[in-house]
Amino acid sequence: MPIPKSIFDQLKLLIPPLNGSLHKGQAGRVAVLGGALDYTGAPFFAAMSALRLGADLSHVICAPTAASAIKSYSPDLIVHPILREDSSPDKVKPELNSLLTRLHVLIIGPGLGREPYMQEFARLALALAREQGMFIVLDADALWMIGQNTSLITGYRRVVLTPNVVEFKRLTEQLGIDTSTPPNKLAGLISRALGGVTVLQKGPRDIIAINTLGHAADLGASKIEGNEALERVQESVEIDTPGGAKRCGGQGDILSGCVGTFLAWGKCYEQGAFGDHMVPASRMPLLAAVGGSVVTRTASRRAFLKEGRGVITQDMIPEISRSFAEVFDEGKDQQKL
Repeated sequence: MPIPKSIFDQLKLLIPPLNGSLHKGQAGRVAVLGGALDYTGAPFFAAMSALRLGADLSHVICAPTAASAIKSYSPDLIVHPILREDSSPDKVKPELNSLLTRLHVLIIGPGLGREPYMQEFARLALALAREQGMFIVLDADALWMIGQNTSLITGYRRVVLTPNVVEFKRLTEQLGIDTSTPPNKLAGLISRALGGVTVLQKGPRDIIAINTLGHAADLGASKIEGNEALERVQESVEIDTPGGAKRCGGQGDILSGCVGTFLAWGKCYEQGAFGDHMVPASRMPLLAAVGGSVVTRTASRRAFLKEGRGVITQDMIPEISRSFAEVFDEGKDQQKL
């Protein structure tokens, strides 16, 4: 089923204009929290994807053991090696909190790993981001983290989860959801159980769902969220945009970066940097998940057509901006390249 035109129309309202009216930073400031000794590619792919989609600034918050490698991949990324194994959350908190106040969205998970100190810093960052009313993307081992303690996000509707097949199955079991439920209904049940967070279920066809009808949706009420906490909605969108015939290992990281960028644009829109204020903030997680999914799948298809069986995640990066142009019909000359 085609994505409803109304969703694309709303998505287009969140795209920053290229007319010289914005200054640096008003088209999105994104951060990826992840990256330790063995994991440097994933945070790079997520952060670089944000830039290639059109975010103004992209930060990586990581362990010192990952910083040099990530810096060497691209000078365009701003790297903060503050997650020291020999430090503590109390020592890191002031610097981390100050950094987050300057950003629009936080992506937690790419390259995070399950080391206790990295998980502890991730929980701290998630709590600080919630306090500031930030939009948040959770992927990879951040999903493992919230599976251990779902109260970290329950009821906070500015979160997008991006589980793959294994992560989705684990979440379903951890939340006690009946696995005999029709597959296309499971994402909505996870959303309901977690109080209305947006779930982007990755698969042959991505399924994006939000359900705020359950009691858990009341747990996230706060002065930051305002009327978002009062809305009741149940919605599911199936993305059938063709992807490549081979799925790269880091494609999920690219998806996280793209979803995060759309959320950052949504935050800029919400703050009045551009736009007409017609799209409510409560709508932005679902819209961002749709936009990120469609662009990522299109980039996967374009990269595969060029590289075939040997396609790697790095091949997808240059295709992101061209995929955006293709999906949103922006710059027809660029589509022909």
